[in-house]
Amino acid sequence: MQTENPQLRAYFARAAFLKSAPEASQLPLDSGVEIAFAGRSNAGKSSALNALCAQKALARASKRPGRTQLLNVFTLDENKRLVDLPGYGYAEVPMEMRKNWGAMMDVYFSQRLSLKLTVLMMDIRHPMRPFDEMLIEACVKRQLPVHILLTKADKLSRGAAASVLQKLRNTLPEGVTAQLFSSLSKQGLDEARTFLRDLMEQHTSTSPESAPDDTANHDEQMPGIS
Repeated sequence: MQTENPQLRAYFARAAFLKSAPEASQLPLDSGVEIAFAGRSNAGKSSALNALCAQKALARASKRPGRTQLLNVFTLDENKRLVDLPGYGYAEVPMEMRKNWGAMMDVYFSQRLSLKLTVLMMDIRHPMRPFDEMLIEACVKRQLPVHILLTKADKLSRGAAASVLQKLRNTLPEGVTAQLFSSLSKQGLDEARTFLRDLMEQHTSTSPESAPDDTANHDEQMPGIS
C-alpha cells in the first residue's frame, strides 16, 4: 500500500457532487476547467474516481453496467469540475441507447470549451479495445489531451505491468499519456493527482486559444457504444 501526499489528497478530497445531466446542454455554465472521465463499464472508472478524490462513494457504479446515460458532475471549486461519463462497451445495451450515447458524446466532446482533458480508464489486462482507440482518435483530432490510467495494476506482477505500460506508450500519438494505476494499492494515485492538479492550475478561465478545436473534423461524430 503506497502512502499519499496529504496536500494532493486534500486538493481532490473537496470534490462534491453537483448534478446529473441527461444531456450535454444541461451541464453547468461552460467556463473554467473541466476534466472528463471515460472508460469501459468494467474498467474500474468509479473506483478510480473515488480513489482520486479520497471518497468511498462519490462516484457510484451502476448495478446495470452500460445502462447509466447520465453525465455526473463533481466540483472542486466554482472553476474546476470533474465529469464522470457513462460507461461504454456492453453488448447488452440496446442499439437505440448506443446511438443516443454516441450523439451525446459527440456534442460534449466537440462543443464543450471548458473541457481540457479526458482521463481514459483501461483495465491493464485488456488495454486498448476498439472503442478506446476510437475515443482517443476523436480526442486527438480535436486537440484534446488524453491521460490513460491502466487500472487494476495490482492484478499483474510489477514486471508484467511495466511491460504493458511500455508497449502501450510506444503506440500512443502525441498528446496522449499513460500510467499505471490501482485503486486498491494506491499505485499511481499521487502521480495521477499531480498530473490533473497541474493541468487544472495551468488553466484559469476558458479562452479560445486553450479550447479544443471544434471547427476541424467537426463532421466526424463520436462512435456509439460498441
